[in-house]
Amino acid sequence: MEKPNLEYIKQLSGGDIEFENKFIGILKEEFPQEKEEYTELLSANNTDETALIVHKLKHKLNILGLKKAYRLAVSYEEDLRRGDSGQKNEFAIVLETIELYLKTI
Repeated sequence: MEKPNLEYIKQLSGGDIEFENKFIGILKEEFPQEKEEYTELLSANNTDETALIVHKLKHKLNILGLKKAYRLAVSYEEDLRRGDSGQKNEFAIVLETIELYLKTI
């Protein structure tokens, strides 16, 4: 499995450490909330709303350099819109990976 990284954020910041820290702070604040909302909606079998959260989360995957996970999220979002949550276990692994990573930065 690919590993999250800060390369995109560092590139975007142009070396501005304050910007990087602020961006990382936003990720650390938003991700747990979105993950919790995702879990609740998935448990309620609300696939349309779950797809909206996956849509939000997929951009964070891209920001953290997770290209394969981003492609998974795109596919999963489309599946959810059709009422299919079959990729939930793969997506859960991605979310856990990000959660652990964000605790280290």
